[in-house]
Formats: sequence, structure tokens, C-alpha cells
Amino acid sequence: MRERICINDGWHFHKGDIETQTPHDKGPMYSSAKAERMRWGPACVEYNDKADSYAEHTEFQQDAWQMLNLPHDYVIEETVSAKENNALGFFKYENAWYRKHLRFSADDRNKRITLFFEGVATQATVYFNGVPVARNYCGYTGFEADISDRIRFDADNVVAVYVNTQNHEGWWYEGGGIYRNVWLEKTDLTAIDRYGIFAHAHKVTEQNWELCVEITVNNLSYREENLLFDVLLTDAEGRIAASTDFSGNAAGFGKTEFKTTLQVENPHLWDIDDPYMYHTQVRLLKNGVPCDADSVSTGFRSFELNSQTGMILNGRHVKIFGVCMHEDCGLTGKAVPDNIHEYKIRMVKDMGANGYRCSHYPQSAAIMDSLDRQGFIVMAETRWFDSSEFGLKETEYLIKANRNRPSVFFWSLGNEESVFKEEQGKRIFQHMKAFVQTLDPTRPIMLAVDKEPVHAPVQKDVDVIGVNYHLDAFDELHKKYPDKPILSSECCATGSTRGWYYEDNPQTGHLNAFDKDTNAWFLGRERTFRFMMERDYIQGFFQWDSFEHRGEAVWPRICSVSGAIDLYLQKKDAFYQNQSHWTKQPMIHLLPHWNLPAFSGKKVKVWAYTNCDEAELVLNGESLGRIPIEQYGHGEWFAEYVPGKLEVFGYKDGQKAAYDVRETTGKPCRLMLKLENSNFSQNGRDAAIITCYTVDETGRAVPDASPEVSFFTNQAAEIIGTGSDNCDHVPVKHTVRKMYAGRITVAVRLNQTEEIPELYAQADGYHTVCLSVRNP
Repeated sequence: MRERICINDGWHFHKGDIETQTPHDKGPMYSSAKAERMRWGPACVEYNDKADSYAEHTEFQQDAWQMLNLPHDYVIEETVSAKENNALGFFKYENAWYRKHLRFSADDRNKRITLFFEGVATQATVYFNGVPVARNYCGYTGFEADISDRIRFDADNVVAVYVNTQNHEGWWYEGGGIYRNVWLEKTDLTAIDRYGIFAHAHKVTEQNWELCVEITVNNLSYREENLLFDVLLTDAEGRIAASTDFSGNAAGFGKTEFKTTLQVENPHLWDIDDPYMYHTQVRLLKNGVPCDADSVSTGFRSFELNSQTGMILNGRHVKIFGVCMHEDCGLTGKAVPDNIHEYKIRMVKDMGANGYRCSHYPQSAAIMDSLDRQGFIVMAETRWFDSSEFGLKETEYLIKANRNRPSVFFWSLGNEESVFKEEQGKRIFQHMKAFVQTLDPTRPIMLAVDKEPVHAPVQKDVDVIGVNYHLDAFDELHKKYPDKPILSSECCATGSTRGWYYEDNPQTGHLNAFDKDTNAWFLGRERTFRFMMERDYIQGFFQWDSFEHRGEAVWPRICSVSGAIDLYLQKKDAFYQNQSHWTKQPMIHLLPHWNLPAFSGKKVKVWAYTNCDEAELVLNGESLGRIPIEQYGHGEWFAEYVPGKLEVFGYKDGQKAAYDVRETTGKPCRLMLKLENSNFSQNGRDAAIITCYTVDETGRAVPDASPEVSFFTNQAAEIIGTGSDNCDHVPVKHTVRKMYAGRITVAVRLNQTEEIPELYAQADGYHTVCLSVRNP
């Protein structure tokens, strides 16, 4: 039966290319021209990859190898430099090697055994026992290497991975290394293919649905096999919702597709507010004996994209309030623990978003699983707009890996390509679209168009018109294509810096935190939201973006600052502005903070982001005005700065419904540590996110504190990243960090031990503090 083993632990790593000389004589050349090709260098089985050794009677390797666990991004560990490319985050990108030793017993004979890499940045060549078994040219797609025929049973086997980071795929931080999970998988020679189950639901009547199940069997035996299929649909509680069985013949040494249909009565629907999941399980029997089993998660939901009135999901109108998002994390680079992916998605959900764009590539299984579980309308996007053999292979991975997901509503086959406005772009899209429809005919296919969106020839062939920015084009597009749904695939891109309430300062890299129009292209959140809401025909929008991401930067800043959440997972004022637009629970958020001695005696702009009808500002007990809140707008006052207490009250139907306050604090006198997430286990993989801040003698958080803080842990934990100011050039791995705007974020990996993890913080003039990291 199927085994799936995570092999993230115990890899040997070497950063940088390893120079190897071609041998002088014929013998090595003759030997290396045979099946085992790599007879010298780091891909060779016998290569000495010991990280450290005291062994005798052996040659000591001069190359610097180290032991580590995956996922791993080695670029993020470096120091940024203004000499390096700003789009890529000011990092120098080097190549690297990974090696891992594996053993197999005789029990593994007559099985199909594969290695599956979820993602390697940016290009990879995989060797097994000196033989190249896989090459991958896209850092965002998973790939498989079949090693069955090359295994040495009861002996040492070596996987060697060469990582090439010199060919870049994006204009953002790309990282380097095996940054997603790696799996060793063992199956019978006759087994369900990778991503070989496609279960898609169709509504027949109000009560009755059909679940069409397509199964691809990969039969590597040399003869045709008669198979019995057991197909079972279970709900989230494990109860059987439907089942069927059938038999069929799988062709020898090839792939065969089978189809069946299950009738399902009154299924519990998947929705953004109730993301209920089912599981489709398929079991294979050969000669009456089970030989394989696999399963996929799916959901029942119906949706319509009305070109005049917008999206209808499960019979109700829904406007997409979406965000675009890169996969990296400012604290860890590309190698993000799965639970931190989930935590980031939860933050976006708490902000009020119901949509997510995978910009601009296939994203990790952990992200996609979380989007299913937390209820998002997803635009899944391929990296390359490319109809070549390589391009279609990468698109195939995107579709097959995600076509069972109820959260995925759209396939986006390209972003901001100049050829969209040319005839060749139309041909490429037609080819790609036809190919995608052979893999999944159930979802609309689109592009994210920025150049001349009204006149681009590809618009005639898309199922949904996606427009990046260009608010001036929407009404004209709607008039030209009245029967096509239209959405904003990217908008806003409003730059701001957490906690910075002065004018933009290019020297320090800080931008004013208030919402604004940057230019005619990058319009503010408020203006953009009003535009989208005033047009029912627009299905919704995806705001650029949710989190600040590395790259697309202007020195000394190391990241783009369009995010509503900063590089180190701290909420910016924009987070609450989005919340005021996208949520119904009464809320109000006041900005700026009230530690502003430089404004003493001057008028200060004060805003309140709120979804209430009215807001009243009170300074030191004196009302500065109760004002109505314009629809899609905000509250705004000008107050003379005097230290004290600034309060704001939100009113709904004439009654106080929300409150926020800013106070002038005293000097910071104590360090504090706050655990931000609780979705972790002590398994050696998960991480805790912790905020370090200061309070004054009355216990109030000091919003402009800036001490230099040192962090350390006990043996049950490891600090994997710290961050505060997105203009700080100290590498994230460093455990000493200067606080910016009253906050430092620390990411701590939790080791697999019974000891309780503890994080300590200390700074000159403060007592050392300790936080025990445990689930609440």
C-alpha cells in the first residue's frame, strides 16, 4: 500500500558552486559515460559530504558542508547590499548543493518509489546515485523523480540536488534552496497517479448533486491489470455521504483514465462563511487484494458570474474583497513553516478579505489547504504565459494540484504581459486555454491585463476580463463586452510605513501612513473601494497587496510597502482601513499615535477608519466634533497637538458602538513579550510568532520606543528570524534587533521535546523578561 514519508530532516548543504576538474585519463571518462554518470564531484555517491569529521584513514573534504533540515532558504541569511538588484531584494544570489543519504530494505523491491519536491528555488537538477533523474526549470512548481530502478537495497543511496539561482523568474524576492517539503513515496507498481483523482460536483436540483470522479491509474507492470475501484465520499465528521464501486482494466505500462459518478443528496455546501469540506477516497484492488488508496478533499458549491449584477455564490450575491499575496515571509524568506502560512491567511481573513490571488505563481500546498479551510475565493495563477512544452507542463502542475479545491474559482494564465495587446498573445492564450480545459472544464479562465485593456485582442477569448489598475477602462470595457464578467485582478498598491506619521522621507525609506493616491495608476484604498462598490457589474477586486514583501524596493528600504500588514507581520493602519470597508462588526481605528512632541502647538491630521455611521473625536475630555461618515469614507479632523488622551467614539443608529484611544505615554521602562499565534505544535517544524514591545510605568504600550533588544531561548526552541524596521539591513537571522515604532517581531521554531520552549528578551536599562511558549 501507499507510503508517504516526509524526508525534510538530515540534509547536507553546501552554499556556492564546487569546482571540479575533468580527469586526465581515459578510465574515469569511460566509467562516467555509463549508467552511473557522476563519478566525481558532489553528485557522486562516494563524495565526502561530512559536515565535520574526526575519521582516520580517509581524505578530508575541504568544502564547507553543514547539516540542516528543510525547508531551507539560504539567500535570506545574507546581508543586503545596495549594489545588488532592488527588485530581487538587494541580495546576492548564489548556487548551492544539497545531499541526503537514504537506505532501503528488501521489502521495497517491486515497488514504485519516487521523490517529490514541492518547490526548489529557482532551478534544480536532481541526481540519485550519480544519475540525473529530474530537472525542473520553475521554482514554483512541484516535480517528481522516479528512483525505483536505481535503488541499492541494504546499501547507501544518495540524493544530490544542484540549485541554480542565476535564472530569475520574477521581479520580487525569490530566495534560494529547497524551500518547500520533500517526500519519499512508495506505491505498488499499479497505483493511482499523482494528482490522479479529480472530484468535481455539479448541482442537478436544489436537493440533488452529482459528484463526478475521474481517476488516473499509472500501471507500471508489464501486463494489463483488472482492477476493482471502491469510491467513498465522507463528510467532515467522517460519515459516509455516498459510495460506489466498479471494475476496469488498466493498460500495461501506461496510464488509464476511469470515470464514475456519485449521487449526493442535500450536501453541506462549502461557502466563504462556512468552508465545509468533504473527502473523496479511492481504493484499488488487484486480484481481490488492496494495492493502493488515495484521497482528495473537495466541496460542494455553485457560483455564477453575472455580467451585470456580479457574483452569485450558493444563491446569494457576494462581492470579492480580495488581496494579492506572495508566498514569502519577511522573517524567514521563502522557507515558511506551514503553520505560519496558515497564520498569515488567518490575519488576512480577520482583515475582512474573502478573496486571494496567488500572485504570480502556483503556491504551496499549505497555503492552498488553508484557503480551502478558511473560506476564500481564489484566483490561482501560473508563473509563465507560455504555450511551449515546458510552459504547458508548468500549467498542468497548477491545474492538477488544485482542481479539487472548492476555494479555487478562477484560473489565471498570465499577468501583465506586453503580448496581451498583440496577435501572438491571443494565439498563446487560445492554446493554453484549450489545454487547461482538457484538465478542468469547470472553471472560468482569465488573464490579468494592464496594457491597453480595452483594445487587447485576448479579451475576446477570456471567460472573465481581469484588469490591473486602469480604473478608467472598466466602464468602456463593460460597454464593449456587456456579456463578459469583469473584475479588478489588481488595484491600489498604496505605499505606507507602519507608525510613520511625518512626510515621506526618501533618505530613511519611510512613507506617510495615511491613505493616499500615489499617482494616477496607484490610487488609494478608499478611492478604489468606492469605485468598485459603485459598479454592480464588477465582480470584485484583489488589492495589492496583503503583506509587504521583499523586493520591488527602493534603497534603503528592502521591501515593497504596499501591504496592509508589514514585512514582519505587524498590522499597519491600512489593515484597519480595509476592515472598516470589508467587515460589518462595528469597529473604529484611530491614527496617528499621540507621542508627537515635534508637532507641539501645531495642527495634526487625525483620521478614524470605521464602519460606523458617525464618529466623535475627544481630546482631553473636550469634543472636537461628531461627524457623519460618508459611505466608503473615513472620519477626519485637525487637532492641535497637546499631550494627553485622544479618544474616538463610533455610533451606529445613534448609539455608541465602537471605541479607540491614543494616549501620550511616559518613557518606556519594561520589556514585554506577546504570543501572537496559537496554531503550533512542538514538532520541530512549527513556529511561534512573538511581539516584543515596551510599556511605561503605568503599563501603556509606548508606540515610538526604540531600544536595541537581544533575544535568546532555552534548548526547546530556536530563533529563526527577527525584524522590526523594513529599512534595517541586519540579516533576519540575527538575534539582536533595534526596535522600530514600538515593535519587534520574533519567529521561534519549537523543537520536539517535552521541555516548554522559552523566549528571553533583554536590553540595557531593562529587566530581562521571559515568555513560556505554549498554546493558550
